[in-house]
Amino acid sequence: MPHPFPEEIILAAAALKRGEVVAYPTETFYGLGVNALDELALARLRQLKGPDRNDKAISVLIAGPDEDARQAMIAALCAHVPPLARALMARYWPGPLTIAMPARPDLPGALLADGCVALRESPNVVASALVATFGGPVTATSANPSGTPPANTPDAVEEAFEGRCRVLHGGTTPGGAPSTLVRVRGNRLEILRQGALQLDARDLTL
Repeated sequence: MPHPFPEEIILAAAALKRGEVVAYPTETFYGLGVNALDELALARLRQLKGPDRNDKAISVLIAGPDEDARQAMIAALCAHVPPLARALMARYWPGPLTIAMPARPDLPGALLADGCVALRESPNVVASALVATFGGPVTATSANPSGTPPANTPDAVEEAFEGRCRVLHGGTTPGGAPSTLVRVRGNRLEILRQGALQLDARDLTL
């Protein structure tokens, strides 16, 4: 799989800091990234994707050069991390599992659903490097206009958005099902979307 030069990732991270939108490969499809804590960048992302009847909360990627940086990024998003969520992270991250947990009260509304924020750590080396280089959480919504299929090639992203976002070329991604989405409150696990990772709630309680 083609891999961007390190300089390209540095330039893409700089674009995120300027509030721009960056498309990048993940373990499933290409994603659209902005600084997840920047209200204006989030509004720009919504505008780029177009109207969504469901107005879904935007999930985010975390990553870091070390465990301390990774935990700091989680703490910047979550009011607290339930032990069950930590067990899921230890077992399935990095991987196609998005975990919604109680959010900090000061987060942008675009990230929130029922008081929770949804996080994932991607195993894709480009996605991980981008987030780690940027140094903060990056949005992980699929790289497609609302109502159209998600893109799994850089050419498809370029065609869909006609140069309105920076694209990190990482070859063709696997596609398939999106990440599995769960919500954890206390010791309760809810499977909100079965996706690339098959879970059984009966096997994942503490």
